[in-house]
Amino acid sequence: MSWTDERVELLKKLWSEGLSASQIAGRIGSVTRNAVIGKVHRLGLSGRATTSRMKSHRPRSRMANAAKRTATKPRFAQPGNPAVRALYLDAEVYVPPVEELVIPLAERKTIQTLTESSCRWPIGDPQAPDFHFCGKTKLAVLPYCEFHARRAFQPAVPRRRERTEVEAPVSLAPPQTTEKERA
Repeated sequence: MSWTDERVELLKKLWSEGLSASQIAGRIGSVTRNAVIGKVHRLGLSGRATTSRMKSHRPRSRMANAAKRTATKPRFAQPGNPAVRALYLDAEVYVPPVEELVIPLAERKTIQTLTESSCRWPIGDPQAPDFHFCGKTKLAVLPYCEFHARRAFQPAVPRRRERTEVEAPVSLAPPQTTEKERA
């Protein structure tokens, strides 16, 4: 199919009336929607008239959308892993020590010597020959000993306005039983 002068004039007329490329292709006949779009671009046609469908579009107000967003429930109610949240939620904020925990040479663990009950806190540079793991007895629900668990799982810092009193630190170690309680 070739674009004759009559077809080009009809295309220009229908385009200025605001018809879509599909509607124009249907009226002209034996031409595709993409052929109409290509011819419109080659002719440099612009400034289409608005159709009744275009006039019926109502823009949404931004305020209404913002009100809907703020009224929805937050995605995550509480941050963190629920299994260990109780261990660090009320704990004091971790203050990093001046030095790392010193592990004697005999107690240092390599990746091959770690057991299920060993603390898996890495110490040093993994590419250095003196790299090792803590190896102390770990807590039941965490992969670290109490010292390293406090370092790894830090509670969120409360806002200054909400701080009313200083909370007592919570121990991560399991409670000790006395001989009277065992008997």
